[in-house]
Amino acid sequence: MRILLINDYASLVGGAERGILSLRDGLRSRGHDARLFASSALRSPGAGFADYECLGTTSMFRTLLQTANPFALLQLRRILAEFQPDLVHVKIFLTQLSPLILPPLRNIASLFHVVWYRPICPTGTKTLPNGSACRVNAGRACYRNRCLALHDWLPLMLQMKLWKQWRGAFDLVVANSEWIKQTLEANGFGSVEVVWNGVPVRAARPPLAFPPTAAFGGRLVREKGVDLLLHAFAKITDRVPQAKLIIAGDGPERATLQALARRLGLDSRVSWLGHLTQHEMEQRFSQAWVQVVPSLWAEPFGIVAAEAMMRGTAVIASNSGGLAEIVRDGETGFLVPPGDIEALAGRLTQILQDRALTQRLGDAGRKTALRDFNESRYVDNFLRLYERVLASRGTSDRRKPESAHRVA
Repeated sequence: MRILLINDYASLVGGAERGILSLRDGLRSRGHDARLFASSALRSPGAGFADYECLGTTSMFRTLLQTANPFALLQLRRILAEFQPDLVHVKIFLTQLSPLILPPLRNIASLFHVVWYRPICPTGTKTLPNGSACRVNAGRACYRNRCLALHDWLPLMLQMKLWKQWRGAFDLVVANSEWIKQTLEANGFGSVEVVWNGVPVRAARPPLAFPPTAAFGGRLVREKGVDLLLHAFAKITDRVPQAKLIIAGDGPERATLQALARRLGLDSRVSWLGHLTQHEMEQRFSQAWVQVVPSLWAEPFGIVAAEAMMRGTAVIASNSGGLAEIVRDGETGFLVPPGDIEALAGRLTQILQDRALTQRLGDAGRKTALRDFNESRYVDNFLRLYERVLASRGTSDRRKPESAHRVA
């Protein structure tokens, strides 16, 4: 099977990009000709992994390009003529490649793989500037609520109009969690399938050793809730005097968070590791007793939780979004209400004081991850959907019947 994968970025900047790379490699290992088309944005010289590329940018012109990217359209037409894929799998495309890529897909079997809120929210977060959840449809409210400046709002409203006009190009929509499926269907999408993300199978972490250590890995931005983690950790220092906290990642909130740690008297207890490669993070986190995912927003999936479980690390996560599907409360870790410092401190104390409990939760998490979140299962699930899409249209007829359109 010839499969064209499309994603805005082709550098290892996040979980979505790691996922598209593992999918391409997994398809190739099964004998399929899988190729990736992406923009040049965020690619360091020699560091990208796209098979085809078009112009992308993170400059002041980004909003215009993600609204209408003619370079993506022209390149896609060339690719379709040269490669002649049997199926096109589109993942992230609204931050660089633009909706202009959709009309050429009308006559080709295709699916849209949704991994965040971008198809229904121009900022991709469904979160207001004050941190609360947005419960209104995209439109004038995006400007009125100060989510977008006027110079961004105007072109992005055009982008959303084009997206809604052409989204019927897809035969099937696939979400990365039940949470995203329900959100899409509540916003006018038709039937949506679910394929959980896959993570690499790794060796289990070594037996837990002292000192009892909590870990956080992710971007240092407000919605990740690292400030809440610091406040909760400060509350347990008397109860678990040997406890340590390691924080991996970088972002605009780093200086603010470090200042908060100093004010809370945590300088000697918190290690700031900065940005790490995935391999480096796995090495540093292998000694952690628990990985904390205290997100304030509803994570679409929560890949760091699945990675921690694959390692055999217990997880404390916010009881919202996709995280509530990944972590089984009391079995593979604990779920706490988002923003609840007292609940988070209580679960941290429980885990960091009880090595036997923590070991049991981590072992159960690894079994779950091996069964539900391994990369091989992830690739196989998509192959089954590819076959279904092709069968629904007939392998000999490359025209797409109107009845195959699954998006309202």
